Amino acid sequence: MAAAIASSLIRQKRQARESNSDKVATNKRRSSPSKDPRSLCERHIFSVFSKVRFCSGKKRPVRRKPADSPPSPPPPVFLPQLKGIVTRLFSEQGFFLQMQPEGAISGTKDENSDYTLFNLIPVGLRVVAIQGVKAALYVAMNAEGFLYTSDVFTPECKFKESVFENYYVIYSSTMYRQHESGRAWFLGLNKEGIIMKGNRVKKTKPCSHFVPRPIEVCMYKEPSLHELEEKLLKSSRSPTMNSGVHVNSTFLLFKITQQFVDRVPAFASR
Repeated sequence: MAAAIASSLIRQKRQARESNSDKVATNKRRSSPSKDPRSLCERHIFSVFSKVRFCSGKKRPVRRKPADSPPSPPPPVFLPQLKGIVTRLFSEQGFFLQMQPEGAISGTKDENSDYTLFNLIPVGLRVVAIQGVKAALYVAMNAEGFLYTSDVFTPECKFKESVFENYYVIYSSTMYRQHESGRAWFLGLNKEGIIMKGNRVKKTKPCSHFVPRPIEVCMYKEPSLHELEEKLLKSSRSPTMNSGVHVNSTFLLFKITQQFVDRVPAFASR
């Protein structure tokens, strides 16, 4: 009796074990393609998309906006680079050289006059430009030896500065001299304080001797010979410019050019 009960229990356990294994196998089985509700095309598309890596999945590089370009540097500013002096020129004749506001040059006994102040601007080796401080005009000498004033810097405004005996200073034109003897033409005042013609002034006479009395040292912008060209262009373009100024400037430029042309054969013969 006991053996029959035991064998029945063993049989029941074996059946229960087999039923459990059948359930697990059934759960592991794949569903039949025919029973899949999706169509064959949809299944292929899904399988392809699952294996392909979309390009859109990659992060696009962030395009950074270019930094604002730095502002262009300002145009160069030409600072004064020439060291000159503000001075008074005292003549051995007992007069101070002066320049009136309208440009007249003469001598005066008044040492404290503002019209006796001049800028001596170096424009070459021992070559200076003499400019009135108040009038802002340059002292110049023309081909006839007469002194005049110019509001623009020209070759006629250049004077050679030399030291004579007894520490007197003489100023001679760098452009004009005697054709035959080659003697220089000098800046000079007579006994009445009147300006003399350069071709009548000799360096050995008191009329050409000056003593600079410096007031202060200053920095100056280099005078440019292009100022005359710029003035001619402005005068030709501006309808309101006085026609007399244009004619005088043009005539001055013509005379300077003509003097250079006339001097070429003379230098060639030497």
